[in-house]
Amino acid sequence: MKNIVLLGGTGSIGLQTIDIIKEYPDAFNLYALAFGTQVDVAKPIIEELKPQVVIVKDSETKSHLESSLTYDVKVYAGLDALSEIVKHDQVDLVVNAVLGSVGLKPTLEAIRAKKKIAFANKETLVTAGHLVMEEARKYGVDLLPVDSEHAAIHQCLRGENLKELKRMVITASGGSFRDRTREELAGVTKEDALKHPNWSMGAKITIDSATMMNKGLEVIEAHWLFGVPYDQIDVIMHKESVIHSMVEFTDQSVMAQLGTPDMRIPIQYALTYPERYPYNMSEGLDLLSFGTLNFQEMSFERFPCLKMAYESGREGGSMTTVLNAANEEAVSLFLNGEVDFLGIENLIQNQLEQHKTITSPDLETILTIDQETRERVRHDVS
Repeated sequence: MKNIVLLGGTGSIGLQTIDIIKEYPDAFNLYALAFGTQVDVAKPIIEELKPQVVIVKDSETKSHLESSLTYDVKVYAGLDALSEIVKHDQVDLVVNAVLGSVGLKPTLEAIRAKKKIAFANKETLVTAGHLVMEEARKYGVDLLPVDSEHAAIHQCLRGENLKELKRMVITASGGSFRDRTREELAGVTKEDALKHPNWSMGAKITIDSATMMNKGLEVIEAHWLFGVPYDQIDVIMHKESVIHSMVEFTDQSVMAQLGTPDMRIPIQYALTYPERYPYNMSEGLDLLSFGTLNFQEMSFERFPCLKMAYESGREGGSMTTVLNAANEEAVSLFLNGEVDFLGIENLIQNQLEQHKTITSPDLETILTIDQETRERVRHDVS
């Protein structure tokens, strides 16, 4: 049985991870659950699965949770507790499903403790990919991707020689506004943006999908996870979300991973790897029901966030830290009604233009740049 630490347990990925744990109670034990402030969501999970440790965002949430639970459990508050729990000897697997760059420190600590890591927190690699992958190589730790695109690439490359790889192709559904022109984006609402046509995801990722920043972050993540240059990573529009990604080899053979748009499938694959367990929570893929699969070229003019991500990735160093921090803050401001949808792009672009790249920033520098970027974005709209 694998003892699992789940970071970000009340988010979309976290809740779907809970579904897998419940599906295979003899294979997985929820050793620790970490979440922010959503006590009402977390409480029934805690009562049912009875983790040994629970970690919350702050002391107020800690008091609220402790007063409402019916059984005795150790509850801790604060970010430092995340970095401590992943190091416990009892832990076999860390599922990093937290949102944003807050996942960086616990990821590094889990690597140093030589824990297996199921990785859904792309922002960590975008913010500090050079540090994370250097530590992963040093300690011999594999990062098992949970994002459907990277899980697809991981499966396509299984047993293959990376020297024979020609390119990777990441597919994009296009998000909520894929059929709208840029002129038609003026005045779109938060409610419109959150209506993803295919996937069930959290609010932040759904907005990133609408701006196409999500694909940009995935390109940067793929660069670090698989050690592939940006010129060998393409993004194409595939509205059906049936092919999750593809790889092309030097002999022009192309391998693709197909499946239904259900995030629990790549989550389960990461939890059970290198084995595959039966999956019974949704219907399997029926290609006959689709009939035709469609593909089209991505436009940097239509989706400037994707262009910004490629440019930031090629620039490297601290520029991707700025990209991620500015995006997180801009999306938060949009969700709070403080900027319009197109304002997200403008806020990010402003920060990228102002920043002078530091080539190989250390962790302290990265955290400082991250915080300063967020403050400047908030100041721009104040």
